[in-house]
Order: sequence, then C-alpha cells, then structure tokens
Amino acid sequence: MSHGFETLAIHAGQDPEARTGAVIPPIYQTSTYAQDAVGAPRLGYEYSRSGNPTRDALQECLAALEGGSVGLAFASGLAAEDTLLRTVCKPGDHVVIPDDAYGGTYRLFARVAERWGLDFTPAKVSDPDAIRAAIRPGSTKIVWVETPTNPLLGIADIAALAAVAHDAGALLVVDNTFASPYLQQPIAHGADVVVHSTTKYVGGHSDVVGGALVAADAGLGEELRYHQNAMGAINGPFDAWLTLRGIKTLGVRMDRHCDNAERIAAYLDGHARVGQVIYPGLPSHPGHEVAAKQMRRFGGMISFRAAGGEEHAVEICNRAKLFVLAESLGGVESLIEHPGRMTHASAAGSPLEVPGDLVRLSVGIETVDDLLADLEQALG
Repeated sequence: MSHGFETLAIHAGQDPEARTGAVIPPIYQTSTYAQDAVGAPRLGYEYSRSGNPTRDALQECLAALEGGSVGLAFASGLAAEDTLLRTVCKPGDHVVIPDDAYGGTYRLFARVAERWGLDFTPAKVSDPDAIRAAIRPGSTKIVWVETPTNPLLGIADIAALAAVAHDAGALLVVDNTFASPYLQQPIAHGADVVVHSTTKYVGGHSDVVGGALVAADAGLGEELRYHQNAMGAINGPFDAWLTLRGIKTLGVRMDRHCDNAERIAAYLDGHARVGQVIYPGLPSHPGHEVAAKQMRRFGGMISFRAAGGEEHAVEICNRAKLFVLAESLGGVESLIEHPGRMTHASAAGSPLEVPGDLVRLSVGIETVDDLLADLEQALG
C-alpha cells in the first residue's frame, strides 16, 4: 500500500519499538554493541559509525520521502557533499556546478576538491544549453544543481537537465535543501542523487546540524553507504532523533512557510524601497512556469535587492527585529541576512559572487502580519 507524504513522514522507518511498544524510536546512545559470538553481531550492529538504529530510522524515512532506494544521514550537508564527490569522482574528473550556489558548496569545490584534482565549471542551471556546453565529454562525472538556487532562487528544469547529464554519461545531483522533499522530489524527475542540509527545513527547528544523501539506484546507494562508513562523517543518534522529530511536521510547516512567503513576496513586490523581488511564486520570475511544473508550492525563501544599494541592504538587515539576523534558513523562526557579507562571502571575487544589494529572507511560521510590520520598519 502506498501512503501520502505526511503519513510517510510520521511512520516510515518508525514502527513502535518491539520490546516496549514505544511509539517514538529510541535514542540508541551507544558507541558499540555486544555480539552474540565472534563474527556474529546482533542484528548486524557492531559499531555506531557503521550502523545505529536511530540513524537507520532516519535514513529509511529520508529514502521514503524522496522516493529513493537508499537514504544516508551525515554530520552536515557539506559532509554529505564531500562523501558523494569522493565516492563518484577521482582526481582528473570534472563537475558542472551552479553559477549561483551555496557559498559552502563553492568553497568545497574551489578550496578543497580542486586541490585534490577535481575540476569544475560554473554554469547557469536555468539554461540546459549552458549546462550542455559546460560538460566535458568523458571527464564530467556529475552535473550538480540546486533548485531553487542559493541565494538568487534560480530554477532548474530537473527533467531537462537529467536528459542532458545522462546523454553525457554523467549523474544528475540535485541539492533539494531549499524546496524540501515536501515541495519537490527530484528523483521522480530523473535525478540520480538528492542532497540535503537537514539542518534546514527537514529538521526545521534550528536545533540540529545534519546532512543527507538519497540515491535513486540501490547499487550507487550501497557505494555511498560504504564511503559513509569508511570516511566516518555520520551524525550521532541524538542528532538523528532530533531530525526525525522535525520531519514529522515537515508538511504542515512547509505549507505555513509558503503561505507567509507568498504574502511577503507580494508586499515587497510593490514597495518603493525594493528594487527587485526574487521569488519563484511570482509570475515575473523567469523560472515560474518550470517551478510550478515540478514543485508543489514555491517555498519559504525570498531574496530581494534593496533600492538604496549595498549600504541600504545592510541597514535593512541590521534594523530587522522579528527577522533575526543570522545565517542558515528553514527554521520556524524568520531569518534575514546579507549574503555578500555572510553566507556567500567565500564566493567574493569569483563567478559566483552575489550582488552587494541583495537581502535574503528565510520566512518562518510566525503571524504574517507581524512579519510584514517588521519589514516595513526595517526598509526605512
């Protein structure tokens, strides 16, 4: 029997515990496990880097939500990304990345993976021809996209890019952090691997750091699992438990994030102190039709350009009160930040440098009229 998203979020991998009937998966806060005999670990558990029941519950749930074969949980989103790159690529290989990507992802490629011998080319993910032109036949192993992108909220046509990547013998990897599996399931559109920073919407409460990979193919999933164990960047059982707790309300939270973001985007779109509003839910967004095709709704992230330039953008961030000035996103509380000086400072001077007048909002689930009033005073 197939179940709806909200049912899977509450039940997938989370059957009542067999011994006591506890309806919430226990936190197996242990490093090792007693074995029944030499070479005979009980239920396959021998050491918590290799396997932990709490983490296994989270991994099974993540795979179910994304419609994949294998889900894997990590200590952070970047730990997941690093494990994926070193599983699929070797020195001398090439990856196409977004020309508008999370600053930490760019730093991983430009400051870490490139020194290891992995080359990369930024390209516009909203343009399949640009992605095709950036591919190096024979050496491109991954086409890596975010949709929506961070922080300019570009939209990639996942099905079109899957065809481009597969024609070149490459994998399509989709960072689904901004959308969450509730709003978008890239594997259903042809992606090979989905990446998440579960710190964000999946966890949803700004109280835990984590990352995830979900593989469409079971064979690739097992390769990733081997490297997860060999490289060791797993999340702990309490972190896995917190993330599972957050997942249970993902659907209802995302609907409220979207409700609030739609109101705020419409408000900003008509404001004299705002030069441009970037939100996929606005018909003026160039990716609006593609987003409507592959997303349930348009998300809780909004970027806008301050009409008064960079200093005005900084002033807006500093004046906000309910919108907390902080990095990260996807929690129940609203956040505001200046990407050029905060999350994307590592991209300064690169092809991924973001405009200085850009402000990024992570719209939370507070009373929307209170958020609108805060923005009104912050805009000046």
